[in-house]
Amino acid sequence: MWKALGDGASAAERDVEAILGRVPRWQGASLRYRPVSGGISNANWQVSAGTAQDWFVKVPGRGTEMFITRTAANEASRKAHACGFGAEVIEFLPEAGVEVFAFVEGFRATSNLDFLRPAVRRNAVQALKAFNDSGPLRLTKTVFDMIEEHVAQVADVGGRVFRDGPFLMRRYAEAKAALLASGLDLVPCMNDTLAGNFLIDAEDRVMLVDFEYASNNERAYELALWFDEMAFSDAVEREMIEAYFGRWDPGIEARILVLKALADLKWSTWAMIQEAVSLLDFDFCKYGSWKLERCPSGLKRIAG
Repeated sequence: MWKALGDGASAAERDVEAILGRVPRWQGASLRYRPVSGGISNANWQVSAGTAQDWFVKVPGRGTEMFITRTAANEASRKAHACGFGAEVIEFLPEAGVEVFAFVEGFRATSNLDFLRPAVRRNAVQALKAFNDSGPLRLTKTVFDMIEEHVAQVADVGGRVFRDGPFLMRRYAEAKAALLASGLDLVPCMNDTLAGNFLIDAEDRVMLVDFEYASNNERAYELALWFDEMAFSDAVEREMIEAYFGRWDPGIEARILVLKALADLKWSTWAMIQEAVSLLDFDFCKYGSWKLERCPSGLKRIAG
């Protein structure tokens, strides 16, 4: 339901109204806003001034500064738009970490079911590869950096300690050593390829949204996390590897297998932090437990 500026009743509504009042282009404008569903880190809003163009405003969630560098996210958002697969950034308030985008009409967030269609998969590969090939970001943060940062943060916030922790960290160290020995291909990565971060229109054209976790990272991690989230079959994964790299290669497939397990470790520890600090209505424990249940089997396969 739309609300007019000044009618906010909840804490979240008052927060977004305070943000709207700081955007230069909206000074004195008659605004209305409504929540946009989706997202498990921030509060998202559609804003209208009664013109043809609406806007999308993302208000950072509590504690997200622990693992999101907002200036880096903004740089990645602008890079995605420049390469033809991201929404236009209209405003950025660095002190608040708030980005304002042109609201993308005619597109909707995908679900995992959409990726059963080969056309959607192919278009998503094209979009991801265009962003990955768009030139380096200022921020480099590898999956190893993320995992080690999150493990320390879980302890700092008093979060749940994951089961089989010593075993997982030993296997993590082995995987890290093997990947570093083989060399990393560092490129701009979204690092957050949930289905909801891909938009499609009626013609199955794809746009990428949400670059909060973007950084220079191992190229194959982008596919590994995506495959993990989509639960693709082995046949579809091989199809996507070929579409992305121009060929299927068993070495690339093995690399992705290792990185899929590390992605589960990364996001399970992230969820334990969020459970401790986030105010959003989301079951982070369930999400993290699901990731964690899958992670040991992946690491055991690596060890075997």
